[in-house]
Amino acid sequence: MNSTHGNPTHGNPTHGNSQHVNAAHAHSGHVPEKPSVLITGTSSDSHTWNLIFLQLMLEEMGHSVANLGPTPPDDLVVREALAHRPTLIVVSSVNGHGFNDGLRLIKAIRAEEALADTTVVIGGKLSTDGLRNVGYTRQLTAAGYDAVFENGELGPFRALVSRLPHRAVS
Repeated sequence: MNSTHGNPTHGNPTHGNSQHVNAAHAHSGHVPEKPSVLITGTSSDSHTWNLIFLQLMLEEMGHSVANLGPTPPDDLVVREALAHRPTLIVVSSVNGHGFNDGLRLIKAIRAEEALADTTVVIGGKLSTDGLRNVGYTRQLTAAGYDAVFENGELGPFRALVSRLPHRAVS
């Protein structure tokens, strides 16, 4: 289900307008500040529920969020990160290809000098074998991720997020 590569807006309205703007702001004419968090799936992961959950949780914690949705090409993630300059980039995987996709993505992000100090984390199902793999965590952090969260590690993720500065939607 990677058909979104040819048409990035097909089936995902957030690709064309990556910054989430709620109805109250749309009616008032107020445009929220640039997002403090950029959420993205991996290029091969078509799941959306994880991204929506993370967006709602982060907004509840006071962060403004841009959600790129599922299956974004790596270059789109990098372009949006450069455009928004978020405090945090969250990469989420459900399909078990998070390690391979995430490794390639972090190399593209860290290749941009302007994103060198941006906190970038990855979490979810990183492999298809269903096992926790310390080797994957080591490789992902060595490649440039600031933290790696396995399935269900919301407590440590929330703790990391709570320590970051944020630009809340007013």
